Amino acid sequence: MRNRVKENREGKGWSQGELARRLGVSRQTINAVETDKYDPSLPLALRMAKLFGVAVPELFIDDWTEETE
Repeated sequence: MRNRVKENREGKGWSQGELARRLGVSRQTINAVETDKYDPSLPLALRMAKLFGVAVPELFIDDWTEETE
């Protein structure tokens, strides 16, 4: 899964620490999400999308495809 968290955060002029404060998580959590090392929980993804004023699928891009035989 890819995401546009960093792009949206920078668009607001926020540091990772500021975004973390607004969401009630650690800066390390924001860093891990932005670098695709951690997929946030659904509640956190929803809070992020709401904070940025976008839909979850606009913020988190699911690049999974079903493999068929």
